[in-house]
Amino acid sequence: MTRLHGLALILALLCGALSCQIPAAKSDSITKTQRAEAGQGAPHVTTRTPLHLPLNKPSIVVKKGRRELLLFSAGQVVRTYRVGLGLSPIGDKVRAGDRRTPEGSFYIFTKNPQSAFYLSLGVSYPNAEHAQRGLRDGLISKAQYTKIIDALNRKVTPLQNTALGGTIYIHGRGASSDWTWGCVALDDPDIKELYDAVETRTPVTIEP
Repeated sequence: MTRLHGLALILALLCGALSCQIPAAKSDSITKTQRAEAGQGAPHVTTRTPLHLPLNKPSIVVKKGRRELLLFSAGQVVRTYRVGLGLSPIGDKVRAGDRRTPEGSFYIFTKNPQSAFYLSLGVSYPNAEHAQRGLRDGLISKAQYTKIIDALNRKVTPLQNTALGGTIYIHGRGASSDWTWGCVALDDPDIKELYDAVETRTPVTIEP
């Protein structure tokens, strides 16, 4: 074998080795595009069996410590989603601006298909316990407390613009970190599935 032929063989082998790595590089590029299209979320596209809709007495449980949202149908978990929380993720929400995700029992009071965060489900914060504590601590007036309790009894939107804070939503745009001002954030494909699966008045429990 001449030196020229030997060099050609080496180059061919190198090109063959490099070509095996091209699909991986292309795959990385696609993943970044998918992340951009889904906000901060979707590190990959998950293939899963579609939910059987309508669900039977659906309910939602958020486990803050595990960064998980569990979707139930007839008391059985049918889906588990990763979530991001408020920038101050530990502890119950107390007042506006504390950036905590509230804890307790709530319900979905609205569905917003035009959310700035893709899709969103309104969580009925403040609940009765938050209102009682706020009244005791002088954060809200007796009149504000009465309006909150009245709204909760009717399962509509509780008063949102008090010192207790409000506008707590389950929404999209990414679950890879705790980045919200108190909301629960999912990757966009996950909030789309959840949004389609539940209706207003769906129970929501947020646990530490």
